[in-house]
Amino acid sequence: MKSAKRAITLAAWKNMRQVLVKGIWGCSAPAGLVFERYGMCMKKEKAAKKGAAAVPRQPFKSHFKRYWQLYLMMLVPIIHILVFKYVPMLGSVLAFRRYRPGMSPFGTEWVGFHYFKRFLTDNMFWRAFRNTLVLSFMNLVINFPIPIIFAIFLNEVKNARFKKLVQTVSYMPRFISTVVVIAILGELLSPSSGMVNNFLQNVFGIVPVYFMNDAKYFRWIYVFTDTWQFMGWTAIIYLAAITGINTELYEAAEMDGATRIQKVFHVTLPSILPTIMVMLILDVGRMLTLGFEKVLLMYTPANSGVSDIIDTLVYRTGLTNQNYSYATAIGLFSGLIGVILVTVSNTVSKKVTGDGIY
Repeated sequence: MKSAKRAITLAAWKNMRQVLVKGIWGCSAPAGLVFERYGMCMKKEKAAKKGAAAVPRQPFKSHFKRYWQLYLMMLVPIIHILVFKYVPMLGSVLAFRRYRPGMSPFGTEWVGFHYFKRFLTDNMFWRAFRNTLVLSFMNLVINFPIPIIFAIFLNEVKNARFKKLVQTVSYMPRFISTVVVIAILGELLSPSSGMVNNFLQNVFGIVPVYFMNDAKYFRWIYVFTDTWQFMGWTAIIYLAAITGINTELYEAAEMDGATRIQKVFHVTLPSILPTIMVMLILDVGRMLTLGFEKVLLMYTPANSGVSDIIDTLVYRTGLTNQNYSYATAIGLFSGLIGVILVTVSNTVSKKVTGDGIY
């Protein structure tokens, strides 16, 4: 009798699970973990969307008349982008023309690729290029996954007050000026009165080290200050993506006996994968444009072998030495490399995961 009741209960549970999964994902699942069918169901859903008839679009005039307030709000950011992003592109012509102070701002004579050939044979440029790539790669490898992990851990916290407190404390450093951050860092790492050196000397007997002036510590200081300053702020994006996940997916996985770790790997991560890929593509595109202010403030002649990056080279060449055409050529080359990196990473992302920024 007990075995018969148990069989009836098991059959009812299987039917309920099929109904639940079909209601959530639009397809049935066999025995086993339900969330393992997530990817296949999503592929079926995408195929169905592709085969569906196109919905007729509303004419622009009627749409503009109905939502003109929203278009008016878009006007300010559009003007900002045009004035500060696109208009300065006209100055890129200096990379191909010779600039002389007091004469035309767009140069006086056409020199073609003269400045490009010049910096491609310049050892200072290749040192800055290498330093930029190494520092960017370290920053990407360390600081890209940390906000994702932090957001997932924070999402698992059940105490709402503690969760809000941690989130607030973690993103507050984002609003501290870079100048203030480097000033605080200089005080903490000072060889004479710094808290870190005093601790190392009193506890371990280590001779005080001038961390800010030592080339071997520069990259690690840069990367971990970025972790402290931007981890919580970037995690907000991933927390928003996690919040948008359908809770029924977690309920279905829990009824199938999934642990919290399994739900993270089979429900949370696949659901926020499009957001992760977009952020990765944007970070890859910014590999040659590091935080110029922080590097410049941390720059000293002693650590210049590793701290001199493309942005500081352009600053020193263009503004300090007033060689604007040469600096423009270096900046244009850096921008073109960024475009290529974004295009390649977006293509790879679309082929591997099916998601991209365009």
